Amino acid sequence: MMRESEAMPEKLERELTLTRTLAAPRELVFKAWTDPGHLARWWGPAGFTNPVCQVDLRPGGALYIVMRGPDGNEYPMKATFLEVVPPERLVFSSAAVDAVGHCQLEGVTSISFVDLGGKTRLTVHTRMKGLVPEAKFMLAGMEPGWNQSLDRLAAEVERR
Repeated sequence: MMRESEAMPEKLERELTLTRTLAAPRELVFKAWTDPGHLARWWGPAGFTNPVCQVDLRPGGALYIVMRGPDGNEYPMKATFLEVVPPERLVFSSAAVDAVGHCQLEGVTSISFVDLGGKTRLTVHTRMKGLVPEAKFMLAGMEPGWNQSLDRLAAEVERR
């Protein structure tokens, strides 16, 4: 017999689209998303670091990032590139996993990069689904987390 606390989580989903105009050329913004050195400097909310950042930039290639929060906790994210169209578009499926590799959250993210003559219009569209009850907190933090990440991305590319 299944106890109430063991019941399947309710269907938790969230979709988000964010658009920014960055004062940097499209090629640099694309590189910031695809070069592990760049990506490690800006990925994640304010105060997070990325001690592990691996990128195999090709359809079917892997993206693996371990975010470390200010409290020292680590949050692994693994992804697979579905589309890679330099410097115009990236699409990847991703999963947030716990310390032992169990999937907590999964979804698909697409990023478009539009050349604005030395600037770039960046559009991020993501749809995520929670697989465990705790995912409701991750989904609730999705918009502020992405906004903080994009703030960090802007700082990364606009200082160059």
